[in-house]
Amino acid sequence: MSFDVEQVLHYRVANASVLRYPFPHFYMSEVFPSDWYQDLRRSLPEQRYYMRLDETGTVPKGAYPERFICELSRARQSEIESNGKPGPWDEISRVLEGNEFAQCVLTLFYDGVVERFGKDCELDFETECRLVRDFSNYAITPHTDSPQKLVSLLFYMPPDDSMRELGTSIFVPIDPTFRCPGTKHHNFGGFKKVMTAPYRPNSLLGFFKTDNAFHGVERIERPSTQRDSILYNLYVREVGQRTVPAQG
Repeated sequence: MSFDVEQVLHYRVANASVLRYPFPHFYMSEVFPSDWYQDLRRSLPEQRYYMRLDETGTVPKGAYPERFICELSRARQSEIESNGKPGPWDEISRVLEGNEFAQCVLTLFYDGVVERFGKDCELDFETECRLVRDFSNYAITPHTDSPQKLVSLLFYMPPDDSMRELGTSIFVPIDPTFRCPGTKHHNFGGFKKVMTAPYRPNSLLGFFKTDNAFHGVERIERPSTQRDSILYNLYVREVGQRTVPAQG
């Protein structure tokens, strides 16, 4: 009997060990069943299904020319056009775009949610999930992400262990009082690197957005490098408060 991909992912994420310093985050290996992960990698879309990040309207023209993105709908399309039927991208899309997995992720970061929004908060949120492909010379300096961000998950998809150093790094500011709501990116010189999540097959880095959740990627200097990941984000749309029934 094969493993159920959705339940394996929920099991792994729900039982992740969240580290609190310098902001809530976790890293794990063996996220998906190993055979299924290999099928997913073999089904990565060809480059023609990707578009440059600066063509999406989310960053200024000319920014991050080495980063390309592919929406999950395009990944599913690539499967149909290649094989004539749905495949692992269709399966993982249903999981990652579903409310059940989003709730699993928010429950994992419950303490961060309470600290940021209050114990009785009710969050209206939206999910964004896409494939990301970076090439040599890509870099992104320390930042804390958009003020609307709740959570980011980075599913790493390299073919082997040869690019371990290319994962996302966590930074702390040299000035311990420095904070940023997420409106700017900052020079590496103002920070100390705490850790780099190993860019290993079938691994996952996740973190909760705070005003000190500084992270980035140092320049990929090795030539002819391709860095594939799945980027999963949760964004807050509206924050409400649960109504407590009157006593008596």
